[in-house]
Amino acid sequence: MNRTDRLVAMVMFLQGRRLVRAEDMAKHFEISVRTVYRDLSALSEAGVPISGEPGVGYSLMKSYHLPPVMLTVEEASALFVGAELARQFTDGSLQPPIEAAVLKLRAILPQDRQDYLEQLGKKTVVIGPAAASGGTPSAEREWLLPLQEAAVRRRVVKIRYRARARDDDTVRTVEPLGVVFYAAGWYLVAWCRLRGDLRHFRLDRIRMVETQEEVFEPRAEFSLATHLQEGAAQEQTIRTRIWFSRHALDRARRESLIAIVEEKTTSDGAEIVMATYSLGWLASWLLSFGGEAEALEPESLRQQVRTIAENALRRHGSAVGCVESQFV
Repeated sequence: MNRTDRLVAMVMFLQGRRLVRAEDMAKHFEISVRTVYRDLSALSEAGVPISGEPGVGYSLMKSYHLPPVMLTVEEASALFVGAELARQFTDGSLQPPIEAAVLKLRAILPQDRQDYLEQLGKKTVVIGPAAASGGTPSAEREWLLPLQEAAVRRRVVKIRYRARARDDDTVRTVEPLGVVFYAAGWYLVAWCRLRGDLRHFRLDRIRMVETQEEVFEPRAEFSLATHLQEGAAQEQTIRTRIWFSRHALDRARRESLIAIVEEKTTSDGAEIVMATYSLGWLASWLLSFGGEAEALEPESLRQQVRTIAENALRRHGSAVGCVESQFV
């Protein structure tokens, strides 16, 4: 953030609070307290009525209000994506006010940014139950907005991608068609020129993003929502069967970010059939239950749980042979 933007942000920060300490402003803007004092002095010299008392804090005169500041494309995009996540991952009672807020957001934007948000809505899909997601990793946050923008503006992107933890990075030139949130993570849906086909790239496995000047031709036959619906209809999701102890059942239902197809009670818990897009994510999640969960089907899921457990034991200096069967 350059100094001009920071000065405007400081006025907005003060405007939204009754009293603010210099230390709090320094922490919020990630600057030193001395820089806060210099910025506040500059604002006062520019005519902003700031009052302050040593050891107490700073405030704006009650009658002073900063004129409305127009949102940037990035800020509007971030609010839109946040609203989409909130629609899926919060209680249904919040949906009406969220939708009303998005409508107001669109109304105050100029036409070109309204059009941008319209296209962004078509190229961003969130799939998930009404439950807390646990946040978005920093690696995903770093790439989300530039990839969304590339999808909206049809800009070719060069990425460095690692398909699996043990694989080497590959450089791909792709045509971004949209981003989607499922299986607890963000994915880029794009036409991969290396493979000559549609591919889903996990954002947390992307190591570099370079937006190119080249603009690719629109794929008139492609719709992100239709693509995802057809994928589900063709059973691209993987059907799994898992046993949970009765003590783990509530947690399993609460934390599951994938569809529970059916549930069968057993003498010591329940067997649950789940449909997932990612066996890797599911295997890692199951390991967190220790002996309170067991992957029953498919065998590839059992193998992935076993592999993750063995790698963890190696890293902690234990013999692989002591992996207990309770983990799988």
